[in-house]
Amino acid sequence: PDPFVGDNEKRVKWVAESDWEYTLTFIPDSELLEQAKIFLVCDGLDTIAQVTLNDYILGNTNDMFIQYEWDVKNILIDGENIIKILFHSPTLNAAKLMASRPLPEVTQAIPGGNYIRKAPCQFGWDWGPQLPPIGIWKDIRLEGYNTAKIREILINQVHNRKHVNLKFSAEITQFDSHPMKIKFQIISPEGNILIEDFSSVNTNTVKKSFEITNPQLWYPNGYGKQPLYKIIISLHDENHIEDSKEYSIGLRTVELVQEKDEWGKSFRFTVNGIPIFAKGANWIPADSFPTRITRNSLEELIRSAASTHQNMLRVWGGGFYESDLFYELCDQYGILIWQDMIFSCAVYPLNDHAFLEILKEEIKQNVRRLRHHACLTLWCGNNEMEWGWEGWGWQKPELKDMQNAYDAFFHNLLPDWVNEVDKNHPYWPSSPSSNTPFN
Repeated sequence: PDPFVGDNEKRVKWVAESDWEYTLTFIPDSELLEQAKIFLVCDGLDTIAQVTLNDYILGNTNDMFIQYEWDVKNILIDGENIIKILFHSPTLNAAKLMASRPLPEVTQAIPGGNYIRKAPCQFGWDWGPQLPPIGIWKDIRLEGYNTAKIREILINQVHNRKHVNLKFSAEITQFDSHPMKIKFQIISPEGNILIEDFSSVNTNTVKKSFEITNPQLWYPNGYGKQPLYKIIISLHDENHIEDSKEYSIGLRTVELVQEKDEWGKSFRFTVNGIPIFAKGANWIPADSFPTRITRNSLEELIRSAASTHQNMLRVWGGGFYESDLFYELCDQYGILIWQDMIFSCAVYPLNDHAFLEILKEEIKQNVRRLRHHACLTLWCGNNEMEWGWEGWGWQKPELKDMQNAYDAFFHNLLPDWVNEVDKNHPYWPSSPSSNTPFN
């Protein structure tokens, strides 16, 4: 029955309490099989799963926010292949972990969600149902390469009065010694090619810098226009494009300004040196089941925010890191983003080394994915958890080790991880927070 009608929510609990196996039989293209390297790439598996190809176990997953990749060149066959993904119940696993050591969590939720790297609100919230979905929630594909692939692109902006320097760092993985070239294209908001550069690839890291004169600056909604420059970076093996990445970027500076004043310290954002009065909303997931969100429905929401004079949305830590499309639309409509990391209203097992290793990959992947967006304004550690330690009765002797782990993670480890891959956006430990731990 429709889980959003009446109390049908209770009648579908069995879905999340069950294991589910997804199976596909497929025949890969002969052109793909000829590639020197073939990877199975899963952008989003929700959440606890084992992935098998032709009865060979590729690996296990335990975080819905991570992209997983496996080399399957020697496993694929010319003919019928079978991929199986066995998903284990998130609620039963959560309950088992919570029983091992009960930790404070959201009172309206299925127990144990703070032990599972899954959107917290899917286990239930004061505004939402207990409907944790299970399965493949983002793209899954095979990627083939002959000589090399682009692993990572970093784009830094250096602003001067009448020009902007774009500094690129491209990380490349080469699979053989073939000579390679890398092509940089910068295309104006009007669609004109401003810069086109071919360079030889002599190392695994290629660094280039280009100057844009008379730049068209990007501004938040209500403060100016939102011109976007297209960046295309491609790897070439002789006349063949081996790999390419495409970005839309806005040329702008963003800064969190904290200056002493008569009340303490200011807390305001400036974009291109102009103080911004932040007007907006708290963004929760647009649907309990994220695979039902369409481009049209998402754009209608972002456009509505802009039409009602909002200029900032805070992506809430009880949901998930949003889709690439979400941030592209915010770039387009001039909506600044305060981005929470996905921790909310609970005590997490931050003293567990294995749990921290999962988090490190999650944080770095998502910061790399989102750092180039013009809309991105601030990284925030969590939602309301410092408040929890200060005023929700969490300060008990039996939880002292967890408070110490919280302090170490959100005030030292997490900002260090963010800063390693993004030095261009400020970090704030919690919302709300005075930036003075537990005070």
